[in-house]
Amino acid sequence: MQRAKTALQLLITSTTRPLCHRHFHRPHRRRHQAAHSVGIIGVPFSKGQPRDGVQLGPDVIRAEGLVRKLQGQGCAVKDYGNLSYEEVLPDEPVGRVKHPRAVGDANRKLSQAVRAVKRDGHTAVVLGGDHSLAIGSVHGHASAVGDVSLVWVDAHADINTPLSTPTGNMHGQPASYLLHELRPKVPVLPNFSWMTPCVSAKHLVYIGLRDLDPEEHFLLNLVGAKAFSMTQVDALGIGRVMEETCDLLCKGGARRPIHLSYDVDALDPAVTPATGTPVMGGLTYREGVYIAEHLANTGLLSAVDVVEVNPAVGVSEQDVRRTAGVAVDILLGCFGRLRGGNHPPNFCLPDA
Repeated sequence: MQRAKTALQLLITSTTRPLCHRHFHRPHRRRHQAAHSVGIIGVPFSKGQPRDGVQLGPDVIRAEGLVRKLQGQGCAVKDYGNLSYEEVLPDEPVGRVKHPRAVGDANRKLSQAVRAVKRDGHTAVVLGGDHSLAIGSVHGHASAVGDVSLVWVDAHADINTPLSTPTGNMHGQPASYLLHELRPKVPVLPNFSWMTPCVSAKHLVYIGLRDLDPEEHFLLNLVGAKAFSMTQVDALGIGRVMEETCDLLCKGGARRPIHLSYDVDALDPAVTPATGTPVMGGLTYREGVYIAEHLANTGLLSAVDVVEVNPAVGVSEQDVRRTAGVAVDILLGCFGRLRGGNHPPNFCLPDA
């Protein structure tokens, strides 16, 4: 434990029984929850995509009162600050892949940091930054706890390989590095020798897809991952989608820790306008928050990424604050806030 803490400080600047059953589509029935212990890591990283500004995401999310609001709902919170990165030069493309050395080095550091946060006993919260950071976040989580289930909430599948990517942007590739089934399709890039796949496709569920490259569509079918596109969300309703998600992840009585990787572009641009790759027709605010509430109610949620908040692309300060505020609300839902209301277990009314 001490070694983990020491390693983390070098990198950073600045029981309830787990259940997952069909009835969890009614999260309001659970009135009280044990206090959560939350460890926050900021990842001010943007090299996985071309738009400047996403590196500011962690701080604008914090500025919307994340720590204070988590503490206000009874969570113990430790903010480990932001990871620091040195410029990686030279960092020429490898084939189509852009900035592979910077992305590999950043994710190696993040993996170590998440592993240390988990060994400190916290639920890890990773604030991005672009979605390429999911490589290190999920890898570090799995390194600490073993096999994990992965819920990927996103408009995009992010499953291109270095050889299939049409853009070369690594925020469109992280799932391919994580999946055992795609290991033969992913060449080792510079600064990625530390990386080994850590998730099985049968333990991966996508929610909110609506903008897939042909290559991604082929890869999704190749690996057989469960994917709820927005067409299915519309047809089934978010309650049924989450019910089926938990049924799949907990099949056979499995109790794997859940890693939620949440790209805010999964939500409709009217809800989260300050993001780099918005796609019309996304999740509503209510659907987006319900996903977090439902997964929290399983008792298995063990790590969360919230990524792609980019204040530089917001048209106004209101757009930026709205997007960051929604990110905070998603995280509050992950840690027990219910829209039907909460009160502390020891709350009592004063006598007359």
